[in-house]
Amino acid sequence: MRVWQGLLPNNCLLCAGLAGDALLCPDCQNDLPALPAKQCPCCGEQTTHGERCGACLKQAPHFAGVYALYRYTFPLDRLIQALKYQHRLPLAAWFGRQLAELVPAGEHNRIIPLPLHPSRLRERGFNQAMEIARTLGRCLNLPVDHDSLQRCRATPPQAGLPLKDRHGNVRGAFACGNDLSGCRILLVDDVLTSGATADECARVLALHGATSIHVAVVGRALKG
Repeated sequence: MRVWQGLLPNNCLLCAGLAGDALLCPDCQNDLPALPAKQCPCCGEQTTHGERCGACLKQAPHFAGVYALYRYTFPLDRLIQALKYQHRLPLAAWFGRQLAELVPAGEHNRIIPLPLHPSRLRERGFNQAMEIARTLGRCLNLPVDHDSLQRCRATPPQAGLPLKDRHGNVRGAFACGNDLSGCRILLVDDVLTSGATADECARVLALHGATSIHVAVVGRALKG
């Protein structure tokens, strides 16, 4: 039965049309929102000429750069929600393979998925960042470190807070118990919005010796 199921064509997760052995039909995959050509080299926000944005000039984040696949808007948001809340785990592997093509080879020696608080992990049943990181690690032949960074304090969801309150919300929410001296870390998450959570994680990792930290995400939410 499983063999025959594997031979049947998939329905596209967005339009329900035939997608062959893929998750999306070609038209829906082509409609995924592209990122602008000109971006801040530090945080990935859109800028006029690809220069560093005003926020990063004022206070640079603790990570050095961002690798992102798509702009976080419709219909990518539907895929992210399907992964997180409908347990469409094949999407995590699909995103991980795409990120592996985007991340430069040899730039990093460790992958760390952004952790969930234990209470959130019990509620959801899995960490979407970890699932993406598993495939990314296999593709890049890099170890996935799921022990060094821990979420030690439960916080309200960032999405429900004004941007100005997000840094304070996650301050002190993460901890690291390992020596990361010499580590060039790729921090993995599903979406980067204000960058506050990734910045706090990067701050903690740098305090424990990480020499460079980049962020890899599926979606980058841009202003406006």
